[in-house]
This record gives sequence, structure tokens and C-alpha cells, in this order.
Amino acid sequence: MTKKPSPKPNPKRAVAAASLPSREEILRFMNEAEGKVGKRQIARAFGISGDSRTELKRLLAEMSREGVIVGNRKAVKKRGALPPVAVLEIVSRDAGGDLIAEPAAWNEPGKRPRARIEMRAKGHGVDISDLGVGDRILARVRPLNAKDESDDEEGDDDDDGSDDGDDTAPSYAAEPMKKLPREKSRLLGIYRQDKRGGAGGHVLPIDRKQLRDWKVEADDAGDAKDGDLVRFDVQVRGRNAAPGARIVEALGNPKDQRKISLIAIHAHGLPEAFPDIVEQEAHALPQAGRDGRTDLTVIPLLTIDPSDARDHDDAVHATPDTDPANPDGHIVTVAIADVAQYVLPGSRIDREALRRGNSVYFPDRVVPMLPERLSTDLCSLREGEERPCLAVRMVFDARGKKKRHTFIRGVMRSAAKLSYEEAQAAFDGHPSANCAPLMKSALEPLWRAYAALKTAREDRAPLDLDLPERRVLLDAEGRVARIVVPQRLEAHRLIEEMMIQANVAAAETLEQLKAPVVYRAHEPPSKEKLTNLRDFLGTLGMKLPPGGQLKPGDFNRVLAAAKGQPVAELVNEVVLRSQSQADYRPVNAGHFGLHLARYAHFTSPIRRYADLIVHRSLVRAMKFGHGGLEDDGAKGLEKVCQQISEAERRAMAAERETVDRLVASHLADRINAEFAARISGVTRSGLFVRLADTGADGFVPISTLGAEYFTHVETAHALVGASSGLGYRLGDIVTVKLVEAIPTAGALRFEMVTPGRKGLSVLAKGHSGGGRSRRPPRPRGRR
Repeated sequence: MTKKPSPKPNPKRAVAAASLPSREEILRFMNEAEGKVGKRQIARAFGISGDSRTELKRLLAEMSREGVIVGNRKAVKKRGALPPVAVLEIVSRDAGGDLIAEPAAWNEPGKRPRARIEMRAKGHGVDISDLGVGDRILARVRPLNAKDESDDEEGDDDDDGSDDGDDTAPSYAAEPMKKLPREKSRLLGIYRQDKRGGAGGHVLPIDRKQLRDWKVEADDAGDAKDGDLVRFDVQVRGRNAAPGARIVEALGNPKDQRKISLIAIHAHGLPEAFPDIVEQEAHALPQAGRDGRTDLTVIPLLTIDPSDARDHDDAVHATPDTDPANPDGHIVTVAIADVAQYVLPGSRIDREALRRGNSVYFPDRVVPMLPERLSTDLCSLREGEERPCLAVRMVFDARGKKKRHTFIRGVMRSAAKLSYEEAQAAFDGHPSANCAPLMKSALEPLWRAYAALKTAREDRAPLDLDLPERRVLLDAEGRVARIVVPQRLEAHRLIEEMMIQANVAAAETLEQLKAPVVYRAHEPPSKEKLTNLRDFLGTLGMKLPPGGQLKPGDFNRVLAAAKGQPVAELVNEVVLRSQSQADYRPVNAGHFGLHLARYAHFTSPIRRYADLIVHRSLVRAMKFGHGGLEDDGAKGLEKVCQQISEAERRAMAAERETVDRLVASHLADRINAEFAARISGVTRSGLFVRLADTGADGFVPISTLGAEYFTHVETAHALVGASSGLGYRLGDIVTVKLVEAIPTAGALRFEMVTPGRKGLSVLAKGHSGGGRSRRPPRPRGRR
């Protein structure tokens, strides 16, 4: 065998190699450089030119093959390292309350590197207090060294360096440059392990709009177990290969008892557990004393709440007004827990409360705005225990018209904790042993005062929709026991009206004192929505007055006309859909639904951040002392209003989706069963139906309605068969058959049993929207 001659040494290459930086110097430069780092930037930094540039290219290629760096000639970085500027997603808080982030996109093996957000950084215009778990940011990143870590420990004695139980300590510091739009929903699904003995499996997404499987290779499954809720990334493995999933985090099994709400919590980025430092701060708070407070303990104030309520933030009392100038008048006192006493602006508890915005209520748990030490102890108006409060004393005439009001910072003692049902029984003349001693001193005067307020409410004529809400009751094992529509009692309306009057008083006082106000705003319906509503009501023979300056009473007359008819519930729903969505604002826009000129939320500071701001503004404006709004309290209020409005919408979506999932789980073993239902929505692609017994919502695809072409008549909310003239309309009572239930997505699919009704062909004239092909329906399964 002939031996190949050794290559001749190249003097130029030897010289070039000698002038190159070492690998360690290149890596150090990559870590410390700002902006993009590529071959050109490295060459310029080390003064490399001529033949040396070729050798630099060889060296970088060699480092890439060895896995030391990744990238291309335009941009390279150390393998497993973050670039100087990166898009990060905030994933948790450490024990000190600092935010921890990971790269939003990461295609390298092993755990993702972590970065601690520098809370004291200027953030290039980013409000650090506005950031929370689930947010995405563009950040400038630098490696942490030992000095950084020791400085951080000295600067915050509360930070023990742990990271909520995660053994991956942050190795970077990140300075936020820009807050990026939050993703509408995270990629979440249920992991199913391969049952054929192989490794890996697939992910079933929880989003009902993305019902497809994603293959998971064994190396991409991480620590996920069969049935776990997981966060995942979609991976493109090659030009001709089908996309798959890579599991980023296993979140536990939502089929465990009382854990189905876990899906909504993670899908919407709800902060479930409080950081250790927040809990420590809450537990360190002392019980407030009586100093400087008005003594209200002699007044038999009552809390009236749901029977399973754990926190009680409002109490009520009424007594006849003895002023001769106000015959048959009433004095009503509404006392609210003084949360501002404990949650001071800028504190760790305050920052966490703002991040949450409000409490979120699921059938199996509550995600509270405040730690339990506050929500169920210090700030809960417990029976027989003294609690600090902010109270409003309101004087009404015999017809419930308010004459004047006064705010008081006091201390109270609840005389009794009543449920709505217990209070109603007492009002009806059947007091319990708990209520009997309070009938003369508290309950009877309260009922008479409500009768006057009810008269004033009827005179005011707020929007009076009748849309009962379903409630899911769980058994001891966390499964759905039954789904009920709770009875609407006069006791509910009593508390509601007294809270409304207290909220109005708060807005009026702050306006008069020219203090900052967080208004609860509800604008009138838009012209477009009114036009659509008029068109629809016209198909039912009903009319809405012309013009755009309508009052709630105009809608009430339509609702009254529909009452007792088969279309009553339908009309209530369509009127509701025509209304604008309420939100929080620092500028008054009135409240159309309540028919009030000004309105603020004051009565629930334990569970709504908006109420806490109103409390602080009152404390400062009334010179009540400790816990008031800071000097620059009005600064940034518009941004806070936007944040808490978004938090409210997030909570509503999470609560609704959880109920849908529980109901779908409850019905999953009733495939092919038939149900009485009502058509609750009509679209080009099919019908939404709501079951009569459970209130469950599902979908009937248009492809299952029959072999003919169907026209979607949008103004009439109807689907009409082109040849037969038979069809379906919003509000129709029908029978449907359940053909598919996907509990993790809260999705139910039905087929129509009831044939289309006659008399709708006239609606389809001149309309051509929607429809389906004449091919017979094809069974649908997972693909």
C-alpha cells in the first residue's frame, strides 16, 4: 500500500493561525459583545485581515462541528448560551420575588438557560412592575458571574437564591428593552404515551380550534408521563417530515381530583402560587388597631354571602331615619374591608396583586388576588371579630332617592355571617336560630330600606336582562355531581343594590374632591350593533325605537314584550350581545347598563385591584391617614386600568373554559345519547346548541344537516335549505345526538335529530352566504 506524502507546510497559514485569537478569547468576546456577533464582528474585534480571515473561518467551522458554538457566518454564539439580545418568556418568580425568564425559542438539547430580570433596571421605557409570568420581552442579556450573585444576595436579604423549587439557577441577567404582545394562548396539550411499547407518544392540544395530534419523539418527551398536561413547541424536523412536538414542561395530570382547572390556569398564564417573599410579607403584617378610627362595633352589621364563601369583604346595616325632614327615610351603612390598611403601594404584595388584577373563581378552587393571610383572615369581616373598615353612611328618602352620604374609616364587628338563603328565609318570616335575635335590630330595617331602593331602581330603569347562569357542583372526588341554575333571590338583589349605591357614592366623592378615580365604564351599544339588533327583532315582529340615543328602558320594553314567549331567552341573549363590554378607565364614560352617570368599584378590594385603588384615593382625599394613594398616584393610571381590564377578561375566559371542560368530561360517557337543546348560535359552518338540562354548549356542523345546500341568513340568524326551504333558526328548540366529546378542549360535537322547520324560505330570498357541498357527510375523526 502506497503511503500518501505528507502535505507541505504552508508558511502563510502558520502565520495566520498564530495571529488568531484563542477559542477562549472568542467565546469571551461573544459573551460580552452587544448586538449580533458573526465572523465579520470577530475579525474586526481582533484585527484579523487577509489570509487570516480564511483561517478564522476554518476555526469557527471547527468549533461549530465540535458543538462549542452554533450559528452561521453571519451570526454565531456559544452553544447552550443566550445571545446578547434575545426574546425571553417570563416563566416564574424566585423566592425573592424576582422574575425568571427563558428563551422563547430554543432548539438546542438540554435545559433552557435561565435569566433573572433586573428589577432595578431602567428597562428602556419598560415598566418593570407591569411584567409578569407569561409575558414575552426583548431583553439585553449578560452572563452572571460570581460577583453579580454575591452583590444580589447582599442587596436583598429575602432572596435565598432558590427558584420556586427549580434546580436550574439563573446564569444570566436580563435588562428588558421592550414588552412584546402576549400570545393569545400557550401551546398546551395532553401527552399520551405510545401504548405499543415504544418510547415517545403524541400530544392532544387543548384548543378546540386546533384538534389534531402532534407526534412526540422519545428524546422530546422530557419528564412527561401519560395523561400529563404539557407545554410544547412545534418542531419542524425536515423538509419532507411531518412537524412534531417537543415537550417544554410537564404540568401534572389534570384528571386528578379537582385539577381540571389546571388547564385554564396554565393556558391563560394565571399566577397560581404566591412567591415566598409575598407570603412572608403577608404573614408579617400585624393586626390593625383602633387608632384614629371611628367605632362602628355597636352597629349590628351583617355579612350576606354565598354559603361556601371563605372571604367576606362587605357588610350592611340599615335603620329608619329619625330626621323629621325625611319622613319614612332610611340610613344605610355599607362597610368594606380596609385592604388599603395592609396592602401599601409598591409593596411586594401590591405588585403581585396588580399582576393578578382580580381573583379567579373555578368550581374546584380559587386563584386569589391576595394571599390567604389577608383574604380569609386580616381583611375578612369575620363574625364576632373586630376588623378595620372603610364605610359609607347613606341617607335615602322614602322612595330610595339618596339625599347625602359620608365616608368613615372605622373599626367594625360583624354581628352575623348569613348565607343568601338564610337571609331570604328570614325576610320571608322564617328566621333561623341565628337570625331570630337580629330581626328587629337588623334584618327587618334592612328589608324596608331595600324596598325603598328597589323603587328607586325601578324609576331609574337599568338594563334588566334575565339570563340565568349555570353552576357546576362537584362531589367529594372532584367529579361533576350536577349542574344547576341557582335561584335568583331578593336577598341577592338587596346586596347588589346596596353595593351599587356605595359604588356610586365613591365615584361622586372622588369627583367632588378632584381625586383620581378608576371608573367602571359601560358605553351604549354601537350603531352597527343596534342596526343588527333591529334587523333581527324585525324578523320576530318586535321593534326598537329609532335613533342612536337609546336608554336601557328602551331595551327593557323589548324584553318585557318577549317575556312568556318561546323566544324570551333568545331575545335576552341577542340584546346582551348587542351591548358594549364594560371596562376600567380613569376618565368617566358613564355606565349605560346601570343607567348611571358615574360609577366606580369600591365594594370588593379583596378580589379586585380596581376597588383597592378607589380605597386608596378615598383615604388620601379624605385625609384618613395610612395607606392612601401616593403623590404620583394618578400617574400611569390609564395603563393600570388597561391592565386590570385585560386581567378581568382573562379571568372570565378561564372560568368559562373550565366549566366547558368539566361539562364535556361529565358527558363523555354518553356518546350517541340524545338531548333536548336550543339553538344558541348560527354561523356559516353550522349551529351552536345549548343543552336544556346542563347548559352545555356544543356544535352541529353544517355538513350533518342534510344533503342540500344551506344558505346562511345572517340578519335572521338562520340556516335555510335551498331546495326544501326547511331550516333552523336561533332560539329553535331541537333534539340533538352527541357524537364526540373532547374533555381537555371542552368541545362537544352533535348531530341534528330534529328536521328543519317550515316557513323559513322567505328569509333566504336575496341571500347567498354560507352553505355546503352536496356530498354526503363523512365521519370525522382525529387526523
